[in-house]
Amino acid sequence: MNVEISNLSKTYGASKALNNVSLLFEANKIYGLLGRNGAGKTTLMQILAGQQRQSHGVIKVGGQDPFENGTLLSQISLINESNNFKNNLKIKDVLKIGALFYPNWCTETADKLLADFELDRQMKTKKLSKGMASALGIVIGLASKTKVTIFDEPYIGLDASARYRFYDILLEEYQKEPRTIILSTHLIDEVSNLFEEVIIIDEGEVLLKQNKDALLQLSLQLSGPTKAIDHYTKGKQVIHATEMMGNKTVLLFNDVYDVADLRQRGFQVEETNIQKLMVYLTEKKDVRTHD
Repeated sequence: MNVEISNLSKTYGASKALNNVSLLFEANKIYGLLGRNGAGKTTLMQILAGQQRQSHGVIKVGGQDPFENGTLLSQISLINESNNFKNNLKIKDVLKIGALFYPNWCTETADKLLADFELDRQMKTKKLSKGMASALGIVIGLASKTKVTIFDEPYIGLDASARYRFYDILLEEYQKEPRTIILSTHLIDEVSNLFEEVIIIDEGEVLLKQNKDALLQLSLQLSGPTKAIDHYTKGKQVIHATEMMGNKTVLLFNDVYDVADLRQRGFQVEETNIQKLMVYLTEKKDVRTHD
């Protein structure tokens, strides 16, 4: 199920959370939706899930507007960072509601995940720790089998072992039944191997949308004597630089690099990662790269 967004804006009084956003989320891909706090990611996901109405622009999920569209919303699940469940319910009640609302609900998957995360069906949601509440959100998101599944920081409070178990389970479920998955996270290094596409939002605008592997090929970390680095990088896009005792390290972006040639010149060459790119690109205001 494709998600098509055209010239989408959302304002709150004088504040603009999203500004003229246009994006295409293709069916059956895993997307990393990244950005700093306050960039507009959560607002975008809530509009996509029909929980908010945009101020301007068009959003179509499978060709339909999701807002107040009950049939369509049964094919979209959004698991927020917190407050996903009413406090007076037991876990077994949350599962019953999920089974009633989502037509593709898989009880077998829910049972398996409950066991994986050691969740007791009789526990009330108000007594769940942050980690247990996150685990229950993951259960609902994956067992719903919705065509569009969105996780907004889904693992607050989970320890490293449980987080990595989530990544493994998500990939297993995706390989069995592909769907459009959107992950918004600050733990980028942990989860970036799952991404097929990376979208970076900055100050309510799309800063970058790129295939993950292609994006990494466009970047490089280079170290060497300051004069030699400055000579090589003249005219190239340097998004971060540090200098110490006559040596300089730079992060280059948006070019193709001959690694063998650079090493022959005596430079130290290292691959970069999505986390660094997100951090440093959102410090630059002149980068707009699309497929």
